[in-house]
Amino acid sequence: MSAPGRDLVIRPGPGVPEGLVIPAAELEERFSRSAGPGGQGVNTTDSRVELLFEPATSTALTQTQRVRVLSALADRLVQGRVSIVASEHRAQLRNRVAARERLADLLRRALTPDPPKRRPTKPTRGSQARRLAAKKRRSEVKRGRGKVRGADL
Repeated sequence: MSAPGRDLVIRPGPGVPEGLVIPAAELEERFSRSAGPGGQGVNTTDSRVELLFEPATSTALTQTQRVRVLSALADRLVQGRVSIVASEHRAQLRNRVAARERLADLLRRALTPDPPKRRPTKPTRGSQARRLAAKKRRSEVKRGRGKVRGADL
């Protein structure tokens, strides 16, 4: 993982076989006061971090990656940007690292291709025969549980 203020490096993995480097110029960080832990310092330090990334104009993504990210993150985009907020740590630096890690995970999941569709298969002739034989045995067992009549004795 890269340090805050530098390029965001995403390690190679599914959907990103060569890895990915997002230039620092394409990432925007905003800071504000956090409502999280920090005691009295919470009122004086801007430890909350909002990391913004605009995938539609990113030079780090190929055209196919861009299309995949935009479709996968369509419900998270606000004015074409992905917003990640981190405020769980007391220190701004740790929140910056946490926000970058979350963005990297989000992009890695968005770029991972869907698994192949299941191809339905027919049951084999043998399995069909076994199923019908088992049904027949079961019906015989149940028929044997019927009421006893005078003629059956």
